[in-house]
Amino acid sequence: MLSLTVPSVGATLLAYTLAGCALGCCSGLLPGLHANNFAFLLAAAAPAVDAPPLPLGCAMLSAGIVHTFLDVVPSLALGVPDAAMAAAALPGHRLVAEGRGREALRLSAIGSGVALAGSIPLAVAVTAGMRVAYPYLRAWLPVVLGGVALALVVTEATNRRRIAGTASFALATALGAVTLDAPTDPLVAAGGILAPLFAGLFGVPVLADALGGDGVPPQADARLGLSPREVTGAAAAGAGGGAAVGYLPGVSAGVAAVLALPATRGRDPAREYVVATSGANTATAVFALFALVAFDAPRSGVLVAMRDAGVPATLPPLLAATVVAGAVGVVAVVAVGEAALRAVGRLPYRPLVAAVLTGLVVLSLLFAGPFGVVTLVAAAAVGFVPVRLGCRRVHLMGVLLGPLILA
Repeated sequence: MLSLTVPSVGATLLAYTLAGCALGCCSGLLPGLHANNFAFLLAAAAPAVDAPPLPLGCAMLSAGIVHTFLDVVPSLALGVPDAAMAAAALPGHRLVAEGRGREALRLSAIGSGVALAGSIPLAVAVTAGMRVAYPYLRAWLPVVLGGVALALVVTEATNRRRIAGTASFALATALGAVTLDAPTDPLVAAGGILAPLFAGLFGVPVLADALGGDGVPPQADARLGLSPREVTGAAAAGAGGGAAVGYLPGVSAGVAAVLALPATRGRDPAREYVVATSGANTATAVFALFALVAFDAPRSGVLVAMRDAGVPATLPPLLAATVVAGAVGVVAVVAVGEAALRAVGRLPYRPLVAAVLTGLVVLSLLFAGPFGVVTLVAAAAVGFVPVRLGCRRVHLMGVLLGPLILA
């Protein structure tokens, strides 16, 4: 009986994991839609479909992991600025504008894959240390988060940019304080307000600037401009950044990447940024899983939804789902990403960008009602501040960090 039962359980877990991978591909490719939204919807639908908790958790987790691979695709294919704005563009957009989009996709896939492979054994050691340090971390959490915010400002290159970063952080903090606890549509209780917040802060400014661009130019070969040692070093730096912040609430993978970048070689900052950011994005998801299992402390919307759905914190199957999702993500980001670059390059670019902007408004309305649309507009206004003042966009994570520090 046991010989039949164990394979059956394994097949069920694998089926749910692969279904989650498909959902992660969808959420990663749709601008403004995050795996968190899928996870909360799955948690809400679980009682109706009578889904077993552990397989459902594998689906949620794999969706979140694949999303960390695939979300680079729309960020590369959309938002490519015109020549006048190229200097202020994100590193990935600069590579696409130079015809190096295929290379950027591979750099992202390698960064995520290497970071995933390295972060699993690293998480075991870090979690063992955190079992000792975690009570102190919780007691001094506002101070620790304040130190993270200060580090982001101090590492800006000039005093002018430090002042701009401080202003951006303060405005984002005020936005978070007003919106995160506001009573709105019931879906907001499931994390819906985050969709218009992050779409406005990070999506709308990039897309608005891209309205004056010419779209995706023809892309050259996929040869990598970094050596294997440089790619591995940047991915390891991203994984290290994920280890540093994966146990902290409100600290994103973007923050982890910025803190990790000084550890890279610095010969080619744009390419190393793509690798380190993708690596931090995936590694943070792994460390957050270990934080959930060790401390019952969910550090992402996906993990909050898993806990709300009654998913048991059983590490081996959840870790197996993470590995499967990582393998799917590495293949999908290259195959799907190249197809997306070709498709966007053939489409009328400005109408496409305008349609995506309209879609963000619709998503905000669906997930948070009329208040979501107001939030989207307010967040977009704040999101333009670092873009126009020339500092990093990562200061906008004050929308989560700031309220936590003040609380």
